Amino acid sequence: MSKRTGLIGTKIGNSSFYDDSGKSLPVTILKIEECIVSDIKTIEKHGYSSLQLVSINGKKEIKKLKKPQQKLFADLKINPKKIIKEFRVDKDNILDIGSTLGVSHFKTDQFVDVTSVSIGKGFAGAMKRHNFGGLRASHGVSISHRSHGSTGQNQDPGRVFKGKKMAGHMGATKVTIQNLKVVEVDTENNLLIIKGSVPGKKNSTIIIKDSIKKN
Repeated sequence: MSKRTGLIGTKIGNSSFYDDSGKSLPVTILKIEECIVSDIKTIEKHGYSSLQLVSINGKKEIKKLKKPQQKLFADLKINPKKIIKEFRVDKDNILDIGSTLGVSHFKTDQFVDVTSVSIGKGFAGAMKRHNFGGLRASHGVSISHRSHGSTGQNQDPGRVFKGKKMAGHMGATKVTIQNLKVVEVDTENNLLIIKGSVPGKKNSTIIIKDSIKKN
C-alpha cells in the first residue's frame, strides 16, 4: 500500500451509531476542515518526500505572525490557519501546493490511525497511573495501602532506575490509537464517524492517517 498524506481534524465528541443490522456502535465524531497543501519536500532536494498541510481557522492576524508564516499564508493567499502539520508520503503521492483535501480523502470501512494529546489527569498514584495492585489490606501494612512499595536496591547499584514506574503526572501526552474503523463519511457536513474512542477532549486537534497495520 502506498503511503499517502493524512488529514487534520477536530474532535466533536462521542455518540452512538446504528449499523444496517440495527446494532448500536460506540463512535467518535471528528470534523475535518479544509486541509490545504502549503509546502512539499522531495527526495532530490530534501532527502525525503512529504507534504505540509495547514488547517483549522486561526484568530491571529497575518501581520502578527512570524515572518516565515506570513510568507507561507501570503503565497497561498488565504487567512492564517492554526495548525501546520507535515506528513511523510511516497513520491508518487506528492500534490501541488494549493491543493485542497477534505473528508472524502477517507472511505467507509477503511481503517485509520488517530493521534492526539490525551486528557490531562494531574498527579496520580501508582495504582491509578500504572495499574499497580497496591500493598496488603492488613497484616502489618500501616497507612500505605496504595503506595508502590520499594523503588531501589540495597547496595548494588543502590539507586532508582530511569523510567521506574512511580506516582507522577498522568495524561497530557501524545497518544496514537491504531486500527480504528471508519463507520461513515459525511461529506455534506464534513464529518468523519469512527468506531471506538479517540484520545483528547472535545475540540482538541486530531491527526488522522491511513492505518499502517491494516490495508
